[in-house]
Amino acid sequence: MPPPPPFPSLDAFYLHLLRACTSLRHAAAVHAHIARAHPAASLFLRNTLLAAYCRLGGPLPARRLLDEMPRRNAVSFNLLIDAYSREGLAPLSLETLARARRAGVDVDRFSYAAALAACSRAGHLRAGRAVHALAILDGLSSGVFVSNSLVSMYSKCGEMGEARRVFDVAEERDDVSWNSLVSGYVRAGAREEMVRVFAMMRRGGMGLNSFALGSVIKCCSGRGDGTMDIAEAVHGCVIKAGLDSDVFLVSAMIDMYAKKGALVEAAALFRSVQEPNVVMFNTMIAGFCRTETVIGKEVASEALTLYSEVQSRGMQPTEFTFSSVLRACNLAGYLEFGKQIHGQVIKYTFQEDDFIGSALIDLYFNSGCMEDGFRCFRSSPKHDIVTWTAMVSGCVQNELHEKALSLFHESLGAGLKPDLFTISSVMNACASLAVARAGEQIQCFATKSGFDRFTVMGNSCVHMYARSGDVDAATRRFQEMESHDVVSWSAVISCHAQHGCARDALHFFDEMVDAKVVPNEITFLGVLTACSHGGLVDEGLRYYETMNKDYGLSPTIKHCTCVVDLLGRAGRLADAEAFISNGIFHADPVIWRSLLASCRIHRDLERGQLVANRIMELEPTSSASYVILYNMYLDAGELSLASKTRDLMKQRGVKKEPGLSWIELKCGVHSFVAGDKSHPESSAIYTKLEEMLSRIEKLATTDTEISKREQNLMNCHSEKLAVALGMIHLPQSAPIRVMKNLRVCRDCHSTMKLISKSENREIILRDPIRFHHFRDGSCSCADYW
Repeated sequence: MPPPPPFPSLDAFYLHLLRACTSLRHAAAVHAHIARAHPAASLFLRNTLLAAYCRLGGPLPARRLLDEMPRRNAVSFNLLIDAYSREGLAPLSLETLARARRAGVDVDRFSYAAALAACSRAGHLRAGRAVHALAILDGLSSGVFVSNSLVSMYSKCGEMGEARRVFDVAEERDDVSWNSLVSGYVRAGAREEMVRVFAMMRRGGMGLNSFALGSVIKCCSGRGDGTMDIAEAVHGCVIKAGLDSDVFLVSAMIDMYAKKGALVEAAALFRSVQEPNVVMFNTMIAGFCRTETVIGKEVASEALTLYSEVQSRGMQPTEFTFSSVLRACNLAGYLEFGKQIHGQVIKYTFQEDDFIGSALIDLYFNSGCMEDGFRCFRSSPKHDIVTWTAMVSGCVQNELHEKALSLFHESLGAGLKPDLFTISSVMNACASLAVARAGEQIQCFATKSGFDRFTVMGNSCVHMYARSGDVDAATRRFQEMESHDVVSWSAVISCHAQHGCARDALHFFDEMVDAKVVPNEITFLGVLTACSHGGLVDEGLRYYETMNKDYGLSPTIKHCTCVVDLLGRAGRLADAEAFISNGIFHADPVIWRSLLASCRIHRDLERGQLVANRIMELEPTSSASYVILYNMYLDAGELSLASKTRDLMKQRGVKKEPGLSWIELKCGVHSFVAGDKSHPESSAIYTKLEEMLSRIEKLATTDTEISKREQNLMNCHSEKLAVALGMIHLPQSAPIRVMKNLRVCRDCHSTMKLISKSENREIILRDPIRFHHFRDGSCSCADYW
């Protein structure tokens, strides 16, 4: 068959067709035509056909063609080795190399480079060493091309010692050799070695390119000691090399300074660029929103100003622009600006981007706009684990804990695999609901998924068990953890503090100090709470002084409230009042309310009236102070004053928060309010409660412990109903765990002690202040609450 004009030969005609192929189907059609019309095709043409198959992603037809070729050379095998390598099929790539050697083909440096690249991509160190050995046998290992591939392979497999040895014995080195070694040390996080090699590179007169400098800049982006000096030195090298206008390098340096918290330097570098592109704007906007820096409204506002500049310059924002700007709106609390950005997202059709979707959900949830957050979630065409995690954490943040658990189960039903952050958020929901059974199931799921080895997962488990009333399980989980950070220690200290184990909490604090872990504000809050609940006044005051003196931590309102509670519970009401008056939080009603509670405990009616009036001036619509004052009057027998207090609440429109208690059983979570009769087993619950109350009448030694009047008014409190349901359904050996949203009253506290004795059961009751463990007629708080 003669070649069609204007081609001089059939080979030339088919070469032209193969270069124009854009799909495997086209290449196969040309292949069929060659087989029919040009059976004597040259080796060069067949190799070109092989290259077309490999280029278009068809290693299988390429393998068939290689098998059919009457003649093959190193190029033929190299093409297939490289194709397998790019497809991630390392075993087939190495098998093709071995086949070439068995066929007597003189494999060359390109053969070994392609095979080593396959080992690098797959992380097959052992196979890479075998290829290295073959290269030595063929006398090709010392050439710069193969030695560079060896350095790259060893460094990507994490063997920097081997990579350095290959580099040192190489007969020849070029820019790629140095760049491969530098990037390997960067990947391994060996900053000091990287700096030494970079210095050797400069002394050796090697030219700097953007790849080498980019690797060094990446290594300097950490927050380690001395990295700022190195960063500035590298910045100088970039300028000396004349690469300060390189978009890639300038963006990398802006990112480097931002990650180190040097926002002034980052902004100065950005402003030094005459015509910054959208990549640089993205880098600078993201730099202002780094979590590593202390974010304020002014800093976040700078990011929003940059976005406005992107708009005014007529640039096309990218998905990275919007995700960073939305984060800035979130950090600054600019909801309205965020809504405008949402409109821009829709305009540029980026609403399907996962990170933008999660950023919008975070924005609306953090602003309390739950419906808008759910609407964003529902309108998203696809949901990945990032979006689901944003939804779960948003629900937890807004105290929609049951909804968070429901969403987690929905994500599992959708076939998604939760990540560490998802599971941690769900565990926090379980902790807030105090549903230990659900928490145990989540922990088992985390263990099966391999997340249990992470410290953050262990911390979440400790917190969940502590909040669910199981201090022993929380302690065991803490002891099982491989490593402990400040959150771990703070969690176990707070756990024992809330459960009334003051000495154990302080023991853990001493262990924390011995372990050289520096405590933070949360740690000291747990320590002060332990001292307060344990009546350890002198120790508590000493720790309060230590907090600022030894650790430089400024006390917050919560720490000062703990000190007032510590002094007040011990009866030192005058000292507590003086502490408030002389402190910086004297205008905060929370700290005064703690003193008011102590006034009720010690029946100091005169001081209590003054404190209550002060709280009502600061916070006239809060029901807590009215309720405490009302109960103080009742305790003192001042029924007319109690009635006036109740009338004042009605006059000012103040409503008492209803008491709510709940208990977790096999069939789910059951909640109750006082006098609740909506439960399906209401009749059995009240019958059981009546039986228990009749039995404990024989144990009550005096009328003041549980009076007839109090029984008639209070024997339908929500926690008693929850305990009765637990008695019906839980076996004798199981403790009854009940959670309540309000502080337990004296009557219920006394009743729980007697029920624990008469029924021979352990009852664990959590209120907002602490846990009460009732056993054999006594409480873990020793009536000190």
